[in-house]
Amino acid sequence: MSAWLLPDHIADVLPSEARHIEELRRQLLDTARGYGCELVMPPMLEHLESLLTGTGEALGLQTFKLVDQLSGRTLGLRADTTPQVARIDAHLLNRAGVTRLCYCGPVLHTRPDRPYASREPLQFGAEIYGHAGLEADLEVLLLALDCLRATQVGAVTVDLADARIVRSLCAGVLVDAEVLRNVHAALATKDAPALRELTRNFPAAAREGLAALVQLYGGAEVLAEARRVLPALPTITQALEQLGWLGQQLSGATVSYDLADLRGYAYYSGMRFSIYTPGAGDALARGGRYDEVGAVFGRNRPAVGFSLDVKELVGVVAKRPLKAAIRATWGDQPALRDAIAKLRTAGETVVCALPGHGNEVDEFHCDRELVAERGQWVVRPL
Repeated sequence: MSAWLLPDHIADVLPSEARHIEELRRQLLDTARGYGCELVMPPMLEHLESLLTGTGEALGLQTFKLVDQLSGRTLGLRADTTPQVARIDAHLLNRAGVTRLCYCGPVLHTRPDRPYASREPLQFGAEIYGHAGLEADLEVLLLALDCLRATQVGAVTVDLADARIVRSLCAGVLVDAEVLRNVHAALATKDAPALRELTRNFPAAAREGLAALVQLYGGAEVLAEARRVLPALPTITQALEQLGWLGQQLSGATVSYDLADLRGYAYYSGMRFSIYTPGAGDALARGGRYDEVGAVFGRNRPAVGFSLDVKELVGVVAKRPLKAAIRATWGDQPALRDAIAKLRTAGETVVCALPGHGNEVDEFHCDRELVAERGQWVVRPL
């Protein structure tokens, strides 16, 4: 095996893509800061029991595990940053009021989420802790849309769902966790035959309600149909009303509903959303309400947020123009070095052509040059 061969679904990021990713990262963080989000940087690895507390088996299977050579304890490389941010909110900040946090860093997955996906996403996310109302849900939705607009994604569709609907239908149904996971998978893939088989021993109301969910996707008419065919349980009624209100507030985006959507990690407790754009193989961003994510850390605070993979995002947005730069010859004259230093201090990129070489930099557009005129170093157009 060649020494330079990387593991499957792990790749180097070369200059052009790296520049693009970094520009997007800065835009996303600046957009989140504009909403009042404070930046946090959780560690890449933690003790496994802390990293996986309350997140469910799905995240455990996605987490790389290793032994700490100092303590002998098992560590995990994070596969999702949200539980870490919940720990920071609960234990390190411990604020009584609303806290808005954002982050951007790599996560590692034992397996790719889908064919050709990276096992090393660059996860950006933003979260609001401390407010249980729809106002926070809407703010997170608007922030997610503004983040994507800032990166010039283009037309997007917001797909809304609510985890409380399936929870209410399954409440009181005595089945083991494996059956329930398979029910969730059948709902997510709209596999009606598998769903019928899995729920054949469920109470009639639960079986019929779950079967109806498979068909409940589309425009605003889905909510009216859901009110007609689903049990009139208080939690389901509230969820449908709140989804309708949120959809009405998103006037700048196409809104759809998929009441069977259960994709993602198991900690969602309420409203959920996915944002799609033409040309992307999967959702660009996913988020929602996960009020229970901090309970295992001793503070069951209301929480809502979203995340996206910047590496996936770079594949669907327009390429950015190269940064304009200044070409200079290499020299050891004090006046030349001083002129170059002043230009760089002013924010300019100055590329010095080393002796025997021309301009060999591909990631900068040298549209000017630094030349000597009448004993002075001056910049002139190329």
